[in-house]
Amino acid sequence: MSRQILSNTLARRLFLHRHALGDAPSGTGKGADLAGLIDQLGFIQVDSIRTVARAHDLILFSRRSNYRPPALKRLLEKDRALFEHWTHDASIIPAHLFPHWQHRFDRDSARLKLGWKRWFRDGYEAQFETILTRIQSSGPVTCSDVGQNEARGKGGWWDWHPSKTALEWLWRTGVLSISGRDNFQKIYDLTERVIPAPHRSPAPDPAAHIDWACTAALDRLGFATATELAAFWAAIPIPAARDWCAHALKSGRIIEVDVEAADGTAHPSFAWPDVVQAAENLPPAPPRIRILSPFDPALRNRARAERLFGFFYRIEVFVPQAKRQYGYYVFPVLEGEQIIGRIDTKAFRDAVSLRVQGFWPEAGVTMGKGRMARLEDALHRLARFADCDQVDWEVGWQRAPAGP
Repeated sequence: MSRQILSNTLARRLFLHRHALGDAPSGTGKGADLAGLIDQLGFIQVDSIRTVARAHDLILFSRRSNYRPPALKRLLEKDRALFEHWTHDASIIPAHLFPHWQHRFDRDSARLKLGWKRWFRDGYEAQFETILTRIQSSGPVTCSDVGQNEARGKGGWWDWHPSKTALEWLWRTGVLSISGRDNFQKIYDLTERVIPAPHRSPAPDPAAHIDWACTAALDRLGFATATELAAFWAAIPIPAARDWCAHALKSGRIIEVDVEAADGTAHPSFAWPDVVQAAENLPPAPPRIRILSPFDPALRNRARAERLFGFFYRIEVFVPQAKRQYGYYVFPVLEGEQIIGRIDTKAFRDAVSLRVQGFWPEAGVTMGKGRMARLEDALHRLARFADCDQVDWEVGWQRAPAGP
């Protein structure tokens, strides 16, 4: 029996709808609407860089025009509908998923016990009890509140002072949770004070945890390989995802499909049996232009994004300036169901100006008046979100097409 084929057009459409980019960015962008959006995505990555807006805020703004950062802060710090921990990176996660993170806490406790002894200064284990006693009696702390008499390093994560290392250990292993942030600095408190009691139930058994990790990832990706399923939450090993796929395929729970890439090649993936029909029933994404975060969940898997959209992208934050092809922090530009280019823009809040320092259309993309007007509209929306009054182009937009 031949595999079903999911055309590139339908694959993009399904993928974007699953990532909340297939509809107009309507909605209140706060409260239950915002919590539902984050649940649909699974999580949003947290990042400190704020050339325009922080990654988690831009991810939400690109899907809800009415979103503003205080709405996320309320869900995290007052309503406790979300919590902050690790997936593939630091992320904001729906609180009802907390029981599944119990497996991560146990895994990290065993894995980090050896690794951290090699990487960090001695003495952090001796601070566990001191820090817990202080938090129990005096309330939440930041890393600057503890270890005042300990030698500070030069700021690298490998050179934390022992009390900072202890805080991170206790957080990574679930004893502490992040109750909020102050100027992006983590505030640590006892987990029982942060995570609501209904979400502090015991961890699901390993089989249930693996089934959740795979089904929840496939729901959000639309189609995936076993490796992509394992990588989505970074919650289970790849062999476990492979075994799950093999059993689910044998039982008829999932099927194999050939997903057409942007270059016309076919890539076998797993999907729910109705995947083609589900994609055919979706409306095309609106032709609106959105400026995406480099850490947008639709682009997190760079290889997958390149297959689907023909868009090669690498962030150049850690590339020396002289060797950068585009810029320090360049934003992908999505129009409808096509990535049309990348833009280097930065908010200069003292001058209330969003400055465009470079724009590179993708090969084959022409910038006619209509498309240019939509790009200008997107930039002005972004400027307002970044507390800027104007958009200033420091360079002309006509640049050589981007490429690998």
